[in-house]
This record gives sequence, structure tokens and C-alpha cells, in this order.
Amino acid sequence: MLDADLAILYSVETKQINRAVKRNLNRFPSTFMFRLTKEESLRCQIGTSNDGRGGRRYLPYVFTEHGVVMLSSVLNSDKAVEMSILVVNAFIRMRELIASNKDLAARVEKLENGQDRTASVIEILVEDIDRIGAELKQMKALPPARKRKIGF
Repeated sequence: MLDADLAILYSVETKQINRAVKRNLNRFPSTFMFRLTKEESLRCQIGTSNDGRGGRRYLPYVFTEHGVVMLSSVLNSDKAVEMSILVVNAFIRMRELIASNKDLAARVEKLENGQDRTASVIEILVEDIDRIGAELKQMKALPPARKRKIGF
């Protein structure tokens, strides 16, 4: 996310974000934040802003998701504190979900093992039923007993 977008999100000015980043550069490695180059800088559809006539004087910072979290911890606005708390709560909830998924995975594995045993029993039963069915067909296929003719 761009620094200007985060400024809106955290209810601060862009310069406050830039100042906080400069004061805490060691907290923002290149995997958390980088600066756009002049070629990458954003332009509006109608035209571009001339240097010295409004627009940005400095190239914008771009933050990754980890940088956004780190930024919320270094900013002092109420919104940034709220966001930090939300992030911590989200991580706690994720940890709970992972723990419950481990329990669920163990239960599924147990059911699969039980299902394998049940499947082998069912296979034996199906084989027995097929064998009995084949024997019944053979019994039905026996030639009928000849009846004695009555009379001459």
C-alpha cells in the first residue's frame, strides 16, 4: 500500500508516516517497505504535476503487509493503536484456529484409519455375498427333475 493510502487509513498525514519511518528505519527492511522509482511513480490520467507546482515532492513509500503492521506499531494515532490491537487479536485467533485444526486433523486421521478397517471388512462381506449369489445361481441352474407322465 502507498504511504498516502495508509495515511488515510490511520487518520494521519502522509508526512507523519514518512517521519515515523525515518525515525525507525531499522524496523522497515526491504521486505517491509520500499520506495517507488521515478519511472514507477504514479501519474494521473489527465496529466502530470510539474515539479514545484503541487503534487508530491518525494517519491512515495510502498508498504508490504508486514510493513503495514509494523507501521501501525510505530505511529501514535488512535487509529494506528486500534489497528495494532486488531492485528494482535487476528494473530491470536489464527493460532487458535491452527490448534483446533491440529485436533481436527488428528480426529480425521483416526476416522480414516477406522474407515480402512471398515472398508476391508466390507470387502470381505461383498466377496462372501458374491460367492453365495454364485452358489444360488448354480442351484437354480440344476436341471429340473423329470416328472413321470401319467397315463399311457
